[in-house]
Amino acid sequence: MMILSGIRRNFGDTAVLSGRMMRHTFRSIDTLITVVAMPIMMLLMFVYVFGGAMNTGSIDYINFVVPGILLFTIASGVAYTALRLNNDVTSGIFDRFHSMPISKSSILGGHVLNSVVFNMFSVILVLLVALLIGFRPEAGLAEWLLVIGMVLLFTFAMTWVAVTFGLLANSGEGAGVFAYPLLGLLFISSAFAPTESMPQVLRAFAEYQPMTPLIEAVRSLLMNEPVGNNALIAVIWCVGILVASYISAMQIYKRKMA
Repeated sequence: MMILSGIRRNFGDTAVLSGRMMRHTFRSIDTLITVVAMPIMMLLMFVYVFGGAMNTGSIDYINFVVPGILLFTIASGVAYTALRLNNDVTSGIFDRFHSMPISKSSILGGHVLNSVVFNMFSVILVLLVALLIGFRPEAGLAEWLLVIGMVLLFTFAMTWVAVTFGLLANSGEGAGVFAYPLLGLLFISSAFAPTESMPQVLRAFAEYQPMTPLIEAVRSLLMNEPVGNNALIAVIWCVGILVASYISAMQIYKRKMA
């Protein structure tokens, strides 16, 4: 009974703190513009400005580019998780939370839950816009469930990377800087153009970095095409990043609590 009571308390505290962050997020115009409007503008730009110049074979460019835009949405969103967490750390709110009778794990858990929920909200909005302008997936129920699982795993992994940087940084600007190399990996991948069109050295990098197998797996699932080993490679990358960033974040958090 004590264990169940502790679990219920932990979930309750996490939900309350996540609700606090969610209210802040939806009241922030700059967050909504960056995390929701910017990916939609990127989608429109790539489809209507660059799409005609892209040779993606038998697949329509909008069907080709949507998986990359979805990951771009998440990469943009988790940067705000790092920023808001760092604001709590540097403003002293963390110290205030530590003095309150709440579960200590819920302090980070609230930020993580808020990140996952808000990023899924952003992904759904971007996906709806994509459907309105011609995105036509051919995935069945099983494929959609796999896509959702992989997107959630990626979001969870990137959120813990954001938590690590949010705890480490001395300022909000420094906390969000990790998003730039993350976005760089997306641009040097198969997100927006086939890797076959890249120079040999750049192509080799693009094909063996974490983003490409994830994009290829999601794209194949949405188009109901053979996935090959891309899904397994993507899951291994995401789980590895998640475990490493979680361990790092918890070690840093324990030092700050000491």
